[in-house]
Amino acid sequence: MTIYFYKVDEPYGCFSNFSPHGIHLKGLDWPTVEHYYQAHKFLGTENEFLMVKIRAAKTPEEAAQLGRDRTRKLRPDWEAAKLAIMKEAVWAKFSTHPDIQQVLLDTGDRPLVEDSPKDYFWGCGADRTGHNHLGKLLMRVREKLRHHHHSPH
Repeated sequence: MTIYFYKVDEPYGCFSNFSPHGIHLKGLDWPTVEHYYQAHKFLGTENEFLMVKIRAAKTPEEAAQLGRDRTRKLRPDWEAAKLAIMKEAVWAKFSTHPDIQQVLLDTGDRPLVEDSPKDYFWGCGADRTGHNHLGKLLMRVREKLRHHHHSPH
């Protein structure tokens, strides 16, 4: 049985990048994965000042809105870099929050799909033909966590 997730207040809401699980990356604390992801669109650009603003955004919705501002120029390598940025953030989240790590591990081998009606890259889109990169990433993180759990320390 496939697990579909999307909204934070729904079952498996902790799989959403908007879930209130902070991450610590590159010496900074970020309120959510969404904050980190959106801010990194501007790394190394003339809009780098926005990274501070996005990190300080009160909600992940606000962070997303700032990051999606199309009047701002994104870093030229964004399309090539965004998967690695997300991977870093999602791993940081699930490797440091034991409660949601357990939720992820408890999904076993079930496929995970971000049921976003609008996003055909990270999610499955309205017609479920999207790439589901977030779901695929979570399944890879789940696999990596399993190996961490079973490896002798």
